[in-house]
Amino acid sequence: MKKIILTTGLFLFGITAFCQKEEKNGTIYIRHPFIDVVNNSVKAYLAKDEAANKKIYSDTAKIWASGMAKPIGIDEAIKMWASDFEYYDDVKFTPVGYPDYLHYIDKDYKTVQSWWKWSGKSKKTGALVTIDMVVFDNFSKDGKITSESAYGDFSKMVKE
Repeated sequence: MKKIILTTGLFLFGITAFCQKEEKNGTIYIRHPFIDVVNNSVKAYLAKDEAANKKIYSDTAKIWASGMAKPIGIDEAIKMWASDFEYYDDVKFTPVGYPDYLHYIDKDYKTVQSWWKWSGKSKKTGALVTIDMVVFDNFSKDGKITSESAYGDFSKMVKE
């Protein structure tokens, strides 16, 4: 009797597993103009080009990184990014792998997911600080970044 119940259960489980319909929720791109926008934002950061970054982000863009209590506006974020160069020399933003553009059907979300290694040499201690991070940039229809979320151990970035 146990064999019959087990066999029936496995049979029903198998039917259920194979009868599920596939449903597509979007497309992933390895090359897309929004990926170029993210790469250009990194170039603007490294060049300390605040004007270029102001053109890349929407006026209402919200920026958040691990450890922050809440997102901040783009003007405050640009000031925060500029302060990195007050405390660190030889700042680098090295891509890890390649970014993906994810275009979700549901709510028409447009997101670039990118993986980076941020590094800089502390002006105070001379120590090299390295932070592995993943960044999610969401876009408007007109190609501006509307929000950015960065995940990494930013506690290593001491600004004193």
